[in-house]
Amino acid sequence: MGLLYLLALLVSITGMVVLDRRFRLFFFRDARRASIVLVAGLVFFVGWDLAGIGLGIFFRGETSFMTGLQLAPELPVEEIFFLTLLCYLAMNLFGFLTRASAGRDAVGRAAAGRAGAPRRDEVRP
Repeated sequence: MGLLYLLALLVSITGMVVLDRRFRLFFFRDARRASIVLVAGLVFFVGWDLAGIGLGIFFRGETSFMTGLQLAPELPVEEIFFLTLLCYLAMNLFGFLTRASAGRDAVGRAAAGRAGAPRRDEVRP
């Protein structure tokens, strides 16, 4: 039972990979850029967590679903996987929204191009 939360995080990360691969959202569009963004996000959030732990704001929530392994005081190993999921989700969402926005812009440009074109039965000088 102590691996359940970690297993759930790994299943969720796998889901993010499947979505990314299927729709080429971030890693499967540009792996180098995505790796840099993911590592930067992890460094930022782990730093944020360590600062919160150091200030006495963040505490480890212990349940029977967690492994009990810690990387630092009050920093469970599952936190790294959670932060990876959080960053990957944000990256995939960004990839989806930029693709949707680009698609909407392309449709708008195509419609604007058709609006200025003469009809078949109309001849313009």
